[in-house]
Amino acid sequence: MTGIDRAAEASTFFDGTRLTIARQLAGLRKSQLAERLGKSATAVAGWEAGTKRPTTANVAQLAIGLSVDPGFFSVRPVELSTGTSVPHFRSLRSTSQLARDQASAYGLLAVDIAAAFERHVEFPEPDVPSFPVDASSGRPDEAASSLRKAWGLGSGPAGHLVRLLENHGVLVVFSTPQTSAVDAYSFECPLRPVVVLNPVKRDYYRQRFDVAHELGHLVMHRDSEPGGRVVEEQAHRFASELLMPASEIAADLPSAMNNQAWITLARLKEHWGVSIQALLYRARQLGQMSDVTYRNAMVTLSGRGWRRDEPGLVKTIERPSLLPHALEVLDGAGIPAVDVADQSRVPAELFDAITSRTPKEVAEPVVENRVTSARQVVSLLPRLATQDGTTRTEDSGSGRGGPQRQRS
Repeated sequence: MTGIDRAAEASTFFDGTRLTIARQLAGLRKSQLAERLGKSATAVAGWEAGTKRPTTANVAQLAIGLSVDPGFFSVRPVELSTGTSVPHFRSLRSTSQLARDQASAYGLLAVDIAAAFERHVEFPEPDVPSFPVDASSGRPDEAASSLRKAWGLGSGPAGHLVRLLENHGVLVVFSTPQTSAVDAYSFECPLRPVVVLNPVKRDYYRQRFDVAHELGHLVMHRDSEPGGRVVEEQAHRFASELLMPASEIAADLPSAMNNQAWITLARLKEHWGVSIQALLYRARQLGQMSDVTYRNAMVTLSGRGWRRDEPGLVKTIERPSLLPHALEVLDGAGIPAVDVADQSRVPAELFDAITSRTPKEVAEPVVENRVTSARQVVSLLPRLATQDGTTRTEDSGSGRGGPQRQRS
């Protein structure tokens, strides 16, 4: 099928929400996309809202301008935008709306890929209990205890958290290095809940707390407004109870800090799979340690450089296996990765990132002015091959997976 044929087909079955996802992946506002295409903002808004249908030529322009296959804009079996919750981001103040939109679109892309896999393999059914916790009378510790019971965790450490979530139908993926300024986040959607992990936080102990924190949102905050201080504090308390049940750890936590206390904390860290910072927070939270002692301990941590890089025995982070294993199974059955990528119509570079067991290596994002910042939104869409076979990078991103995966 030629590019024009694919554009004509996509025009017939055009889904405006798919255009919204592609635009957000590129980090563009509607007005910016309209300017790039030489169209009016009203036209772009109409296409996204579904009140206007783009022509075959329009779809071809969109595909080139946003660096996706024309089929990316076609309807999907399940409407993901309906019934998908707003992601829980750690801080709305430090994350721009464009960055949040881009992260949301990336998460929906992960679900899209999972749906393509599920045409060939069977994934665990979603099984995340709901224990709503409101802002006034909520008890996050009770929600965490209820989850441990519902999932049969018993006593002791929670084990491999990422695998635990995947076994209960949660899709866990890494985001891309370009979005590393956005911390871990989670959301509900019609197919399955999703947790997206930060690609640069390569600390086993801190990552486990992130996973537990996001699980807390999925369990407690399905109908809560994301980003608020109370909601984030509740997720923090949920993670503490899930990873360090009060009834099992309180008596072991130190109340005063001396040489033996640091040895005790190091032992508890390895046993429960949490950071010393989390243990200190837990000791203060449970009343085992005074505020003054806690603050002094944190000052000591900072002085030793442990606020960012604590010593620990485990150097390898927990890794997702649901999508990577499915990829291996399908490859063994004669269905290569490129076929699944084509079926999902996802650019190859993003497909590789989402289905990877490990986060991609962090590289400096390429932007026109060569200056990056935490608030800058860099396109997640890949490079476009030029007529001479080389590649170039546009400020919105371009091309479908580079020259190595172009299709006729």
